[in-house]
Amino acid sequence: MKKIIAITTATLAIAGCSNMSNTEQRTLSGASIGAAAGAVGTAIFHGNPIWGAVGGAAVGAASGYVYDAYKKEQASEYNSGYNAGKSNQPAKAPQ
Repeated sequence: MKKIIAITTATLAIAGCSNMSNTEQRTLSGASIGAAAGAVGTAIFHGNPIWGAVGGAAVGAASGYVYDAYKKEQASEYNSGYNAGKSNQPAKAPQ
């Protein structure tokens, strides 16, 4: 019975994330990784794992959002250079 519940929960969690944008996926991934790391870190040092998870989730979500902004800027620069090379024009910095 526990196995069926675990499989059903995992399936619903994966299906629930299928319509998310890249920004939402990266922010959620950062939050979940941060929450796990924060909970484990505070448990190791004999703190309250719930507060570690909350703090880790906040830091992870912010980090995921910043990483998404970085990747979008990187893609914008690449596309700008690609389009400039395609049209034989000098590359201009994206606005």
